[in-house]
Amino acid sequence: MATLAMALVSCSEPAQPLTIDNALTAEEIAAARLTPEVMWKMRRIGSAEVSADGSAVLYTVTDYSMAENRGVTRIYTLNLATGVTTELTDTSSTNTAARWGGDGSIWFLSNRSGAMQVWKMAADGSNPVQITNIDGGVEDFGVNGDCSALHYIKAVHVKDINSVDVHPDMDKSKARIYDDLMVRHWDYWDDGSYRHIFVAPIENGVMGEARDITGKDAAWDTPLAPYFDGGEIAWHPLSKHIAYTCKPLSGTEYAVSTDSDIYIHSVEADHTFNICKDDAERVKLNGKCTKEAFVGYDKYPVWSPDGSKIAFRSQRRAGNEADKERLFIYYLQSGQMKELTANFDYHANNVVWADENTLYFIAPIEATHQICRVTTAGNDVEVITSGDHDITSFTIGGGRCVATVQSISMATELFEVDLQSGAMTQISEVNKPIYDNIKLGKVEKRWVKTTDGKKMLVWVILPPDFDPAKKYPTLLYCQGGPQSVVSQFWSYRWNFQLMAAQGYVVVAPNRRGLPSFGQEWLDQISGDYSGQNIRDYLSAIDDVAKEQWCDNERLGCVGASYGGYSVYYLAGHHNKRFKAFIAHCGIFNFESMYGETEELFFVNNDYGGSYWDKGNKTAMRSYANSPHKSVDKWDTPILIITGEYDYRIPYTQSLQAFTAARLRGIDARLVSFENEAHQVFKPQNSLVWNREFFGWLDKYLK
Repeated sequence: MATLAMALVSCSEPAQPLTIDNALTAEEIAAARLTPEVMWKMRRIGSAEVSADGSAVLYTVTDYSMAENRGVTRIYTLNLATGVTTELTDTSSTNTAARWGGDGSIWFLSNRSGAMQVWKMAADGSNPVQITNIDGGVEDFGVNGDCSALHYIKAVHVKDINSVDVHPDMDKSKARIYDDLMVRHWDYWDDGSYRHIFVAPIENGVMGEARDITGKDAAWDTPLAPYFDGGEIAWHPLSKHIAYTCKPLSGTEYAVSTDSDIYIHSVEADHTFNICKDDAERVKLNGKCTKEAFVGYDKYPVWSPDGSKIAFRSQRRAGNEADKERLFIYYLQSGQMKELTANFDYHANNVVWADENTLYFIAPIEATHQICRVTTAGNDVEVITSGDHDITSFTIGGGRCVATVQSISMATELFEVDLQSGAMTQISEVNKPIYDNIKLGKVEKRWVKTTDGKKMLVWVILPPDFDPAKKYPTLLYCQGGPQSVVSQFWSYRWNFQLMAAQGYVVVAPNRRGLPSFGQEWLDQISGDYSGQNIRDYLSAIDDVAKEQWCDNERLGCVGASYGGYSVYYLAGHHNKRFKAFIAHCGIFNFESMYGETEELFFVNNDYGGSYWDKGNKTAMRSYANSPHKSVDKWDTPILIITGEYDYRIPYTQSLQAFTAARLRGIDARLVSFENEAHQVFKPQNSLVWNREFFGWLDKYLK
């Protein structure tokens, strides 16, 4: 949320005050429906953190102005005893990444003086003081326990890639020069600059000289690209060390590897130690020496309260970004490693220490996200909460737990969670004025039998004022990822309630390849894109199509990313089930995708390998079933949407699909956003996206 907010404001000059009017119009109230315009009036809760004494919650809320095509983020506190909310910053600047200091102060990022800098203020919002004055600003930060030092993240120029750097006398040249991969990532080209971690002392409210602990010549990012998540960095409780995630690789080796590790940097000694690789004889598992190599992603270190242990998430298999995220602890003195979730068949995310022996984390379980508990003894994991919701984050302070929670029918709100009983109490209602004036559709959970005899959870979202005596156009939703769960999420891009409010039944299956149903269910999709998961899609829509209220003559199929691939593939194999398709940033041609994408470990794992490895049966099966090879069977109108900054699934994939559709005589439309990447974030672009999306569906399904 902080990253998104920063992207929508100027980073070079102070932001201008933004007028926010979230009030619904008389027409919107009379219609009582969720529309794209109403959705963009909703307030968006971002980060939240409980104070150390458990008395208050610090959180951010972002509001948007459609007219100005930008948003502003403000900081609030919520008194847990009185329920009183206090606004600490206004709309004259964006203020993000708010967190409590050990002295009860509030530290945050703000662009009120121009670029994003670190600021500090009192708990009531008074006496704001600028702490950093870094040229170009900082991207994220963290302050140590006694507020005597901080770290911040900033891009550092390491390699000469731009032609003006390689050939200084050619100052008007606009070329990039590469000798190795990766030339671009997610939505940006490699220009030779990489995010590094800087550490600096603070004395009398003034930041001293900063030190680059990543290494001034390090040609890699800390925290990891492409998300640059500040949660991958953690101060030791006694401020002696900083733990962080790093993948110190470059070139082709970087592009094909997920081998990141956890590093500990001693602030006093200026020494860095890799807990996953260095001093192999000290690396132990469950108290015994092991030869297990930590060759996959190792991320998100979290110190225990006394600083003697680090919890972190580890994936066993190299190159598989969707492998099980295991919960490990590392003992600082002995070097022992211990896995705590070996008998738990789900991911462990958002790890929080409650005390020296108890940890809580979030796990995806049957298309929901719940809080779980485990002890350092490594006993069985206890699932604490239950219900159809997604707990997206939580913090603990003073014995109280506050979580951010969402569902298919509710945008993110704050809930207090009783960690003994699992009971959840809502403590914020930032969008109550909107919910009070619109009707939402009923969400049904059904279990559908798959072609191989298993049970698959499918969410079915019905239109508001649903009448079973009527017939409704119905949409099959194809999830992206491909390994991302179709959970109780609220999305501002692919919103099920928004689709239902326009009169569509939405069918959202948790097909093969999604988390929260065990690792076997998740793993099945790799190397089998055109197989069982496609049959799962069809099982879901065919099951719902048996209902008398489902209009079989008005079925549509929509999806993005891997879901866009699914749309392209189904377009050649749907046996005339669907009357309209929509593919957003989908994979169309596996061979060109392999050469155009950036993180090659992804396609190596999911396709099975490269297209020139003729002896690789899995890879050859994948390429043989590329959607572009079935274009001769396309017979249905298709809308294709892409972002020109998308380098994960490059926009050229969408261009190929559109060209093929039109040359085949298929009714097709291409919407290409010149200033968006893999997703559409900007307010006015989002409204255009929704108008095109629903305009296409209405044309062919209504």
